[in-house]
Amino acid sequence: MLRILDARTGEPVAAAPARRGLTRIEAYASGLDLTALRVLLTADVLVRALELGGTPVWTILTAPRRHAELRTAATTLAVRPFEDGRDLASGLGEAQVIHVVAENTEPMPSEGPLLTVAPAVWTAPLGRAEPLRTADTPTAGEAPAPRSPRDHPPLDLSALPALLSDPTALRLALLSVPRNTAARLDDDRLGEAAQRLARWRRAVAGWARQPSRPVPDAVRVRLRAAWEDDLDLPGVLAVLRDVESAPGVADGARFETYVYADRLLALDLARDLGSLA
Repeated sequence: MLRILDARTGEPVAAAPARRGLTRIEAYASGLDLTALRVLLTADVLVRALELGGTPVWTILTAPRRHAELRTAATTLAVRPFEDGRDLASGLGEAQVIHVVAENTEPMPSEGPLLTVAPAVWTAPLGRAEPLRTADTPTAGEAPAPRSPRDHPPLDLSALPALLSDPTALRLALLSVPRNTAARLDDDRLGEAAQRLARWRRAVAGWARQPSRPVPDAVRVRLRAAWEDDLDLPGVLAVLRDVESAPGVADGARFETYVYADRLLALDLARDLGSLA
């Protein structure tokens, strides 16, 4: 059973009602920045985990400004669409409400379990070209402002679709950091995530050429134990790294393991099927 740490009480609670009743996930985004995007990504993974466990879910996005741009950026990272308003839930009789918010959000929602998300910032190394435009990037002909090593310019999410050749790399980079730990991303971390994605996709395409085999029971248990423990996504990724090179695991089983885990991660790991490995 999926359990999450309720920031309101500090205690783990079941994310799904006892009778698998409808669960409402409400994400709160205070602005158009990387932290807000991480909140939406966390809500998305929570929805996927609940659905894998058989719990019906519906989601709402509460954002005071730049709502459309935030939704576009979230869609770029394969976050499923959110509903626009609570009135759509009238008469649905949800059995559980879970709020997903950034740390130190004020005011906090007053009911239901609270899932908090640590900040995410884009840290651009001094003296290097920045592959992603940030909100304070000067326009053409404008001199760049001096920057302290402690400055962390907010990522300009309104241009995210045009800035990333593979937005899924940013999704992987964010999923690789524990939810309660601040995520400090830069071009190096994004490049590492892109390289890992490319390697895994080539491997999945190659494994798909072999006879299919079921996900090993021990691997399935490890995967579910990780994501059902307060959405431990780095733990899920660690299982995939182990399976990638574990001796004695048939390639067909590696393939099915990665496809199964991707129902939660949404990294499009099977994208290169049919291509040369």
